[in-house]
Amino acid sequence: MSLYLTRLPYVPMPVTNELASALTRPSPLRGAVRDVLVPEPEALVYACASASFVNGRAGERELRATMREAGAPSAVTSSGALAEALAALGARRVAVVTPYIDEVTERLHRFLAEHGVSVVGSTGLGLVHRIWDLTYAEVERAVLDVDGAKAEAVFVSCTNVRTYDLIAPLERKLGKPVITANQVSMWAGLRRVGRHAVGTGQSLLELPGA
Repeated sequence: MSLYLTRLPYVPMPVTNELASALTRPSPLRGAVRDVLVPEPEALVYACASASFVNGRAGERELRATMREAGAPSAVTSSGALAEALAALGARRVAVVTPYIDEVTERLHRFLAEHGVSVVGSTGLGLVHRIWDLTYAEVERAVLDVDGAKAEAVFVSCTNVRTYDLIAPLERKLGKPVITANQVSMWAGLRRVGRHAVGTGQSLLELPGA
């Protein structure tokens, strides 16, 4: 497998709903799709959680439609992948951890509700800049704090949050699936090309036929 990356044009704004909406503009998105189509990939992944949930389920569908119109043979978004992963896990009650301020986290709640998923625990870390500076220790603490008996799974949002090495250890501690934005994005992208993601101790990746 080969992975090719490109970026949308940088938008010098804090991480708010306004920024997330700006990242959904069709013209820059079409340009990014055309750029990454050069090596002829079989599937394209829009790897941004907030921008793919900020405008709800309809907005996520519109993102995928724009990508396909620009030439993507198959298209998936981080938030669409999240909904797909929760359905595969049979999880309808989730706890969520986000790096966002409340207004952005609330849009995630709404998006999940549109997919029949209830948020039974939530924490937002209130960041508007440099989300990538979050440490593993900070993320782990937030996950452990937000989990509760009602939650069937825990989701950590934002593709700028480093989580991969935490997933299996946290699942062992909590005894339930822990899924993250980058994990579900790659899982769903690989499914589009008939491949299976591999990750020991990750419930999502160990599902039969996943």
